[in-house]
Amino acid sequence: MKKTLTVLLAASLILSGCGWRSWFGGRDAPPSGDLAPIEATNPLIPAERPGLFRRPDAADTTVLIAKVTKLQIDQTPTGAIILAEGIGSRQGAYATVLTPPSGTMIPEDGILKLDFRVNYPAYDTPIGSEQSRKVNDGLSLTRQELAGIRQVVVTGAQNAMQSRRR
Repeated sequence: MKKTLTVLLAASLILSGCGWRSWFGGRDAPPSGDLAPIEATNPLIPAERPGLFRRPDAADTTVLIAKVTKLQIDQTPTGAIILAEGIGSRQGAYATVLTPPSGTMIPEDGILKLDFRVNYPAYDTPIGSEQSRKVNDGLSLTRQELAGIRQVVVTGAQNAMQSRRR
């Protein structure tokens, strides 16, 4: 028993000194001349590496909602929440999102423009009643983001709704 334990302990110490990454073809630490400047790297963001389970970014399949029916802005202790309600063109709308058309949340001339976008299933779904096609979404803004905003405009395919600051 003592011999087996001694051999296992010695083997584990020897193998641990070899390094895990070396066993599986990983690179050891780069030479000191290959180091990137400290300000050019962020240790909290992992480096992009090709991998077996890495998928390419999916294409954006969202479309504008058919009609925006309600826009409400509620104050919170940390800022505000923009709540929007709309009616889809058919049943089955999912993954709603309020997103700026320009891709940035920076208001233009004090106006924050948002598109109300949804995804629909790839297969055909019935149109159904208005109540069955109704969807909601919200967006939280901080006080800093609200500082330059006087008006919020939410756009759908058929209409747009706006709300001004009082």
